[in-house]
Amino acid sequence: MNADHTQTLRVLAVTARSAVIQTAAEGADYFTSPYELWVNGAFRLRSEKTVETVDGLTPGADYELLIKRAGQRPETVRVRTRREFVTLNVRDFGAHGDGATDDTAYLQAAILTCPEDSRVYIPKGDYRFTNLFLKSGITLELGEGAVLRAIPDGDRLPILPGRIDSGDGETQFRPGTWEGRPVDCYAGLITGLDVENVTVCGRGTLDGSADFTNWWNQAYRDARPSRPKAVFLNRCKNVAVMGITVKNSPAWNLHPYFSQELRFYDLHIQSPANSHNTDGIDPESCRDVEIAGIWFSVGDDCIAVKSGTYADGVTYGRTCTDVRIHHCLMERGHGGVTVGSEIAAGVDRISITDCRFVETDRGLRVKTRRGRGKDSYLRGIVFDRVRMEGVKTAFVINSFYFCGPDGKSEYVASKEALPVDDRTPRVGAVEIRNVVCTGCHVAGIYFYGLPESKIEKVVMENVKIAFAQDPEPGVAAMMTGCEPDAGKGVFIRNARRVELRNVEVAGCRGEPVDLDGVDEFDWDRK
Repeated sequence: MNADHTQTLRVLAVTARSAVIQTAAEGADYFTSPYELWVNGAFRLRSEKTVETVDGLTPGADYELLIKRAGQRPETVRVRTRREFVTLNVRDFGAHGDGATDDTAYLQAAILTCPEDSRVYIPKGDYRFTNLFLKSGITLELGEGAVLRAIPDGDRLPILPGRIDSGDGETQFRPGTWEGRPVDCYAGLITGLDVENVTVCGRGTLDGSADFTNWWNQAYRDARPSRPKAVFLNRCKNVAVMGITVKNSPAWNLHPYFSQELRFYDLHIQSPANSHNTDGIDPESCRDVEIAGIWFSVGDDCIAVKSGTYADGVTYGRTCTDVRIHHCLMERGHGGVTVGSEIAAGVDRISITDCRFVETDRGLRVKTRRGRGKDSYLRGIVFDRVRMEGVKTAFVINSFYFCGPDGKSEYVASKEALPVDDRTPRVGAVEIRNVVCTGCHVAGIYFYGLPESKIEKVVMENVKIAFAQDPEPGVAAMMTGCEPDAGKGVFIRNARRVELRNVEVAGCRGEPVDLDGVDEFDWDRK
């Protein structure tokens, strides 16, 4: 028995019928050491997931949750489930769940009828639908075996206009957005507009039905209105999405926008590796966001933190701040965790801890460019206790990101120092600690700041990067002039100060360090 055992069990969220717990032994990421979960003295489940959902509880009841691990003292925590006034079963509203009937009207009727502190329950079945709008104060639960299967027909989806002028002639209402710009887009498959105190949960599946015959086809990708997201939350507060599987989204899977107090727990988010714009979760101009215990396997960035393009940054100045990402598993995808590139209002206090990245194109990926603006100040980025396996490039800071409008213009691409003005972004402090990366391919560290606005400070401590025996060539950063390479060690351009403490890069090809325009470089190799 471990006499020095430290309590690791804590409760992340409680609904009327479920609780989400986190139990993390030392060194845990998405997985932890095996354990048994007991509820009020009765065995409930075995798991190795650090973040786990306990469901099948009764509203307004007290529970003792107990965790048993081999060789350790049991851990307990007490919870009281929330009040639930009533449950509305969508079958009672006419929903068929037969995989053939369009159940949209029946599902939406149940949501609109649902009173505060109540639940809309979707039992096992295959429910075809176009999209649903959420309502404040409710829980939407997808039961085990329930599939919300989207009908991939843009002609049947409502459109959210990008801009609507208000009556005072000075402000605007902006329901729709696409990649940081207020433009017309289709409503999300599940949409929340100005809703509060909402939970979407369960063991069911939201299937966007996207494939290369519809939303991922080139003609649909470039069309307007822009493709729908699976879950779109605009100006929402206190929203939790927990337990469900989200798959085959037409575009970004979960997109919270100008929202706050958001919780995303114990989700499974998946799209094919070659699908387009299928980011996992993209919090944009949000505050107080927690993302924990999520398994990602997508065709774009697993998580991308954003704050709009230049116009939004100047007009609204809504920094994306206080985003906590932990105990997640990222498989494939362009970036494990990305900051940018639509980042005109900046970011502050972004932490990524206790995660595992497997075969993502990049691990930590910071991307910006000229034109994002003076308010695009990226700072407070902390990356700690992360394991990477088979990642192409471990760490990227790219101040010349070329995707999107004007991305390949001479203004963006020029490596010459240009005048600093209102369009010039900044990259501030980045801290990277306690990382082990094995089987790296393209580059270990690839930082390229602007010559006129250098990366201010990067501190890396206790980082070990080892290249694959036969590394596959690729492009480290999506920027003009970055050519395919393999086994590149430490490549840094245009930084004020870089501190490497106990940092090892093994198996690189050529010179291990390539610096230019770095004012202070301190590599303390232990």
